[in-house]
Amino acid sequence: MTGDPALWHRLQFAFTIVYHYLFPQLTMGLAWFLVFWKYLHWRTGNAQYGAAARLWARIFGINFAVGVVTGIPMEFQFGTNWASFSKYSGSVIGQSLAMEGMFAFFLESAFIGALVWGEKRLGPRNHFLAALGVALGSWISGYFIIVTNAFMQHPAGYAVAADGTLKIGSLSEYLLNPWALIQFCHNQAAAVVTGSFVIAAVGAFYLLKTEHTEQARLYLRWGTAIGLAAALLVAFPTGDAQAKLVAHHQPAALAAMEGRFETGPMADITLIGQPNVKMRRLDNPIRVPGMLSFLAFGTFHSNVQGLAAFPEDTWPTNIELLYYAFHVMAGLGTIFIGLMGLANLLRWRGLLETARPMLWVLMLAFPFPFIANTAGWMTAELGRQPWLIYGLFRTSEGYSKAVNSGDVLFTLIGFTGLYFVVGLLYLYLVGREVMHGPPAAEVL
Repeated sequence: MTGDPALWHRLQFAFTIVYHYLFPQLTMGLAWFLVFWKYLHWRTGNAQYGAAARLWARIFGINFAVGVVTGIPMEFQFGTNWASFSKYSGSVIGQSLAMEGMFAFFLESAFIGALVWGEKRLGPRNHFLAALGVALGSWISGYFIIVTNAFMQHPAGYAVAADGTLKIGSLSEYLLNPWALIQFCHNQAAAVVTGSFVIAAVGAFYLLKTEHTEQARLYLRWGTAIGLAAALLVAFPTGDAQAKLVAHHQPAALAAMEGRFETGPMADITLIGQPNVKMRRLDNPIRVPGMLSFLAFGTFHSNVQGLAAFPEDTWPTNIELLYYAFHVMAGLGTIFIGLMGLANLLRWRGLLETARPMLWVLMLAFPFPFIANTAGWMTAELGRQPWLIYGLFRTSEGYSKAVNSGDVLFTLIGFTGLYFVVGLLYLYLVGREVMHGPPAAEVL
């Protein structure tokens, strides 16, 4: 197993992309908070909104910088590690990756400096427009990346060239792939959950320390309110629509996500259980009867296929990890709704700011949206296996045959060490901003 070059190529890309996505999800999650606060500062003159925007713009800038640094190696890996895949599909996926760089990344980059350092020179109105440009750039960038991934999940808008490679058949069908539209909404709602939890955590931290109390109240108010709305959107309608896409277009992935081996109606949804692939069963399950049929196809009596209905060479290659990733994602998403619902109930009753146990929970909860987002992407990517492009091109065919396992492992070790240092620097810089706190309101 360890001698399989494809394993090491996959592991390296998985490590670099999981690490990288820790940062864009926070920038995308913070972006519209900055726009909203800058707008309120401009229209009302309330210096508290200006102070909030200034602190979080600095944290946004740090995230953006580290996201760029960690994102560049992934672009190169398409050529160094996945040359066969790039040769086969580069004429298609290269379109959206180029658009991401030319139209979205440059837009975001052009305004980020103005947002972080240009407030006094630009004035309230133009500084708001800079925040708007950054937010639009970050979300458009995310859409083009999602388009690329959606093509791998559900190919659309392509044609086959004379040499057997893929080319664009319809650019509009490629860019407006239904899978991309739903996946984008689901992903962006999840990013807003991350941003909301981080903002609420900082507010709770300040209140527990009895520092910057006006800012802390603002962070808690907006972090918990937007966090609840976003957590609900992640579950419905975006998560529901995403699940239905998987059920219709990747039925083997759905079966693996639920540890389901047999086909039949009134399919149960599994709350807890351990997949036993060797014995083709789920051990110690706790199930809700009929719910999988209802959630996937809209009726309790719908037939849901199990893994036994598909050839084994089309099963996801790591059923156990896929199963647990899906359940971690779904379980945390449910907890987020409950936690933010309780926080908002306390806030509406005027008790949140003095409820120290809840403040501790909110402060310590901020890593979990990062975990849930990672588990969600693992679910998507593991569920697509054994395909790089679903139904068209297998993962085993896509890696660079000229790059051996030793070379990949060497660079993976290098990435691990480098990213460890980058992570320490990131934590120091963000921690310094949080400990310094927002600028005094009267200064702005």
